[in-house]
Amino acid sequence: MQTRFQWMLIHPAAIVAQGVGSGLLHPASGTWGTLVGWLVFVFLNQSLGAYVWAWPLLLAVTFPVGVWACHVTGKELGVHDDSSIVFDEMWAIWLVLLFVMPAPLWQQAIAFGLFRLFDIWKPYPIRLVDEKWTNGLGVMLDDVMAAFYALLVFAVGKQAYIWMAS
Repeated sequence: MQTRFQWMLIHPAAIVAQGVGSGLLHPASGTWGTLVGWLVFVFLNQSLGAYVWAWPLLLAVTFPVGVWACHVTGKELGVHDDSSIVFDEMWAIWLVLLFVMPAPLWQQAIAFGLFRLFDIWKPYPIRLVDEKWTNGLGVMLDDVMAAFYALLVFAVGKQAYIWMAS
């Protein structure tokens, strides 16, 4: 019998969907995947930062790859959004940080926390997408929606902070 880690290593979709193993960490695999996504963002942002077109291109290319990987892995595991599938969190935190940066570490941490809050809470219509779209696209979209909620609250909070400080 193969362990999940061994299975992940022989399935390219699982390597992507399970965040190169970060989705196999417990408890809170989604938080671990988001943390790895944050670290990957910092590394890539230092490498790609000078190229304005690089992030939109990277996000555009990796979204359909994520849809495919999450779909295939969910099918193989028999659960469309298994807790070990974390590429959706990784991609979504890239989106959040792209709009938050440049920002000090404490603001990045707030954006991280807001994203995790909305990803776990799944307010309307996120929960609807999560329940009704039982494929890779649904897995990715519910996190994109959580990212937008996090960005909205972050922007309002930042404006309130600026207003109160002045």
